[in-house]
Amino acid sequence: MTTRPRLRKFALAAHITLAVGWIGAVAGYIGLDIAAATSKDAQTLRAAYLAMELIAWYVIVPLALASLLTGLVMSLGTKWGLFRHYWVLISLLLTTIATVVLLVETQTISYFADIATDPTTSGEDLRGLGSTLVHSVGGEVVLLVILVLNVYKPRGMTRYGWRKQHERRKVTQP
Repeated sequence: MTTRPRLRKFALAAHITLAVGWIGAVAGYIGLDIAAATSKDAQTLRAAYLAMELIAWYVIVPLALASLLTGLVMSLGTKWGLFRHYWVLISLLLTTIATVVLLVETQTISYFADIATDPTTSGEDLRGLGSTLVHSVGGEVVLLVILVLNVYKPRGMTRYGWRKQHERRKVTQP
């Protein structure tokens, strides 16, 4: 086995690990989000908001950024290319949107956690904070759509992809 296939397999394994880790971390976050949305206990609410901030900043954000980066590496370093197939472009677009929404939503998460750390905040105030559940469940759905796209790789080449394929065929034909 040459270095190139080994490197490609390593990059693929890293990308899959990071992407699936992102999906799993969001699933864990959803559990905390459900607790925050449904609990009446002030201590549970405080703990949930604080844990949500930690998992968002120290697990989900790094996994999202690393997954986006390794996805770019995989698309540029494989036969699929970045601009040849619609499923790659759609995956990149959805991953970018999910990452941007995540980064915006972390501001709300940090705001909730800041309020939860204030010992003068009452249980009633904590119950009135709201939830990020719509964003977290929506994000998980988007991540699962990306996963399905990357597993099934639906047909459909872009104009650029068709042109490159046609150029390659011209070169190989006598």
